[in-house]
Formats: sequence, structure tokens, C-alpha cells
Amino acid sequence: IEARTGHRLLIEMHEVVAEFGEGGPRLLHRGKDLGELDGVIVKKIAETYSPDALDRVELLRVLAGRGVRVFSRPQCISPLIDRLSGTIKLQLGGIPMPATIVTESVDEARATLARFGAMIAKPLYTSKARGMVLLREPGSEGGPANEAELRATLEEFKRTNEVMYLQQLVDIPGRDLGVVFLGGEYLATYARVRGGSWSTSTSKGGKYQAHQPSREIIELARRAQALFELDFTCVDVVETESGPKVFEVSAFGGFRGLAEACDIDAAGAYADHAIRCLAHERGLA
Repeated sequence: IEARTGHRLLIEMHEVVAEFGEGGPRLLHRGKDLGELDGVIVKKIAETYSPDALDRVELLRVLAGRGVRVFSRPQCISPLIDRLSGTIKLQLGGIPMPATIVTESVDEARATLARFGAMIAKPLYTSKARGMVLLREPGSEGGPANEAELRATLEEFKRTNEVMYLQQLVDIPGRDLGVVFLGGEYLATYARVRGGSWSTSTSKGGKYQAHQPSREIIELARRAQALFELDFTCVDVVETESGPKVFEVSAFGGFRGLAEACDIDAAGAYADHAIRCLAHERGLA
């Protein structure tokens, strides 16, 4: 942004103060009224997803209400902070996903594992596979020794995840795909190749590689991201025997995979997109 405009302001959300009163709402950062800005690009809202992160997104509505263009708009980000909200929107939009059960019952979770054979228990608020647990049947390879050990694992997961999100473990070709869109237009795709873990996440040893997806995968990802109308996002797609499926749509997307695998300066491309949008919306272009 500074290279293109001569102006730079990095805003940390924990330093933002919201004022509500007779003069109307304001967001301040180190004493500066953020309502005076032309636009704000949200690259990261918090270190980890949580209900607190949702509150931070909600505060950005103050800026949007004062005419500041937020990239992406707060109402577009919000459904993707909570995994369940994002899943419901994808499913109502007809997007194929791995089989998933959401329940508060440990007994139902146990029955789900019996149906799936193997599954991933996922926190509703998480990114980069943090807090996810791989569950297998007792006695199977990589599974618990007995039923009591499995039950204890389920109970432990429920203690920190009252609503349990359980997704069938799908057989993948050692990778999943990050299909990236800027302003709703396809930009590029990179693969996350599995390291020494069941997960392809780079936090679990996964590596980025360049990848040229099929037209079918690009169009599926396009449909998925269009449901949320984000300015910049990455759609996580997995190739399965029954066709490609979507794991999730990212609230913010990532720059590193594009840089390392595709040699694309995503930060620069996003900055150019924001400047073009502001110019267009103000009748300057």
C-alpha cells in the first residue's frame, strides 16, 4: 500500500477503541479516527479464530457504516469465522463437501465414527488444523487400544467443544488444493502436499507446490466463493473418488502459498484491486 500510495497505517485490532455516544460510533487507533480513511484491508483479524474474532469483525461495521470501504466487507467475513456457519451456507448453496455430522452428544459422535470408519473432529473456531483430532475405530491402525480410550478422547474433545463438528476422513491423493480468487476472479491454485501427518496443513509439515487444476475444480471453487462475495479468498478443495469437494472457504486467504508455489505477489495484486475499487466507487476511474 505504501509503495502505491505513499501512505501506510498498520492497525492491530487489540489497539482499536470503539466509541459509542451522541456523536455516533467511532473506531480509534492510537487516537486516529479510522472513519477518516478511504479504505481498510483486513489481512488478519486475530491470531486464532474465536467468538472474540467475530466481535472484532462486528466492530468493522462501524467503519463500513461511515462510508469506509472494508476489504472484505464485514458481513462477508462473519459467516467464515465460525466453521458451522460457513458449512451451512456452502451446503444451502449446493456445494459438495465431505460427509459431516454436528452434534452435542458423545453417544452420537461414537455412532458417527462407526458409520464413517475414521473422522476428523474439528473445533468450530480454528485455522491451520489447530485443535483438530483424528479419530479411528479401536484396534484399527492408528486407533485407540480399546473402547474406553476412544470414549475418553471423545469426552476430552467435547469438554472444549460443546458443539462437535465431525467430518469423515476422505481418501485424498496426498494433497489438497488452495484455489485463490481476487475480486471474484480466478487467480491461481497451489497444492498443499502432505508431510508426516494426516493433515496437509503447513503447520503439520505440509509443503506448497504449484498446481494446474481441472476446469471442474476451478468452477466448483468459483461457485463456493461466490456465496460469500469476498474480495480475496482461498477455497480449500479436495479431490476424491466421487469428485472434488470443498473443505472450506477462507475468510481472508493467504499470500504465502501463492508466493512460494506460483511466484505471485498476492499482496501487490490485492493492493491494486483495492485501489481500483476505491477509484471506481468514487467515479475516478
